[in-house]
Amino acid sequence: MADQYQGVMQKIHDHTPNSTQILGFITLFVSGAVLLLLTGLTLTATVVGLVVLTPVLIFFSPILIPVATVLFVAVAGFLAAGGFGLAALSAISWLYNYIKGRHPPGADQIDYARMRIADTASHVKDYAREYGGYLQSKIQDAAPGA
Repeated sequence: MADQYQGVMQKIHDHTPNSTQILGFITLFVSGAVLLLLTGLTLTATVVGLVVLTPVLIFFSPILIPVATVLFVAVAGFLAAGGFGLAALSAISWLYNYIKGRHPPGADQIDYARMRIADTASHVKDYAREYGGYLQSKIQDAAPGA
């Protein structure tokens, strides 16, 4: 009987958490409780705010909605203008660096595309010359006096 008791006590002792695990669990529990409390307070404040402000918003909505729309469009316009200006400034800066030969990012792709376009134009020109000569001969065969 004493051996069984010692065996059970040894198993219980092996599976008991150490002080670090207990401290971690307590920290987790307290943090979770605080966050749950803050969530509840936020939800309560939101509901109370909606209940109090809904009549005010309904009363002033004929004024607030057009004002909000105008403000939104104005802010969106200023942000878009700023973004387009920044994009233009960045493009001009990239072009300046490219022209000066400073090799900005993407210059290799531009050079490769320019080379491909020049090669394609050369091939098209050669093909047009060959095809034009072919057409001239066909025209002369069709109308020998022309």
